[in-house]
Amino acid sequence: MNATLGSMGVLLGLAAALAGVAALAAGLATGRTALLRSGTVYAWMVLGGALTAFVAMERALLSHDFSLRYVAENHSRSTPTMYTFASLWSRLEGSILLWALVLAGFGAAMAWRFRDRRSDPVVAWATLVVLAVAVFFFALLAGPADPFGTVSPVPADGPGPNPLLQNHPLMLIHPPILYLGYVGFTVPFAFAVAALATGRLGEGWLVETRRWTLLAWGCLTVGIAMGAWWSYEVLGWGGFWAWDPVENASFLPWLTATAYLHSVMVQERRGMLRVWNLSLLCATFALTILGTFLTRSGVLESVHAFSNSSIGGWILGFFALIVVVVIGLIGWRGDRLRSPGTIDSPVSREGAFLVNNLLFAGFAFVVLLGTVFPLV
Repeated sequence: MNATLGSMGVLLGLAAALAGVAALAAGLATGRTALLRSGTVYAWMVLGGALTAFVAMERALLSHDFSLRYVAENHSRSTPTMYTFASLWSRLEGSILLWALVLAGFGAAMAWRFRDRRSDPVVAWATLVVLAVAVFFFALLAGPADPFGTVSPVPADGPGPNPLLQNHPLMLIHPPILYLGYVGFTVPFAFAVAALATGRLGEGWLVETRRWTLLAWGCLTVGIAMGAWWSYEVLGWGGFWAWDPVENASFLPWLTATAYLHSVMVQERRGMLRVWNLSLLCATFALTILGTFLTRSGVLESVHAFSNSSIGGWILGFFALIVVVVIGLIGWRGDRLRSPGTIDSPVSREGAFLVNNLLFAGFAFVVLLGTVFPLV
């Protein structure tokens, strides 16, 4: 029953996301208001599917349903209830399910926030982008990262989660808060793409993206701090910070998001750094996807990586698609992205913000280079 219910939830989320993308694309192409306004309905349906799948998996874990392969490989009857609940995000398939749930939650929150502007092309484009990202993650859950596969014969017990994931209560809250930060950057990215797609590249869309970025940045900051605390208390994890690939995967988008939160103030006040700010927003989201590839594909070794998978190629392909689309959109709208003003002096306030941004961007590049250097 749990396997069937969970699979139905995944398929509902995937079907709703696909239908939403198709409806919004048709609405944007034809200008039909009814289709544009339908995005809200599909966003809530995606959340319903994600919640159904999440509840089914938690029910399977808490009821010791070892007919599910995920439960049989990551749970045991002796696992404390707290860590049984947290077992959902202890391996790849469960972490993708958590990602899909958080993404669906942000999509529904965005639909509710802009419920009075559903026919606005910018909002419609942003909703389409969020649903398109949801299509990718639900497709993973329906295919190569299916958490609801079954086993036969059904074992009487399982090995339980990795012991290192049962030694600290932060296991219960650290990954979800970190994912709120990771996935939260999808909304600012969606509005950046929407602004580029519609050509409405003034400063009006910045107010909304800065709020969503602040929310995601705050969650990511708390998540990184919790991870450092946890690492400090576990022998062999290198103390607060060890420049481990998994640690760097969360630090990279934090750096670019921090740079954006500083530079966006210059654009709001002077209308400058438009290309730079759009690039930072898109790079932040892209780095969350790249970080997922680096930590889940097994291409880099990490003391914090507890599962490898064959989905690395899919994630890398999605990352490449994001980069190509963003570069294409920025190149297409290049003539509209010219700033009306220039920085008067390197020692001016705007010049100081630019230097600040270059330092953050340079630091991010160095960290990225050091992280992927073993692959070169």
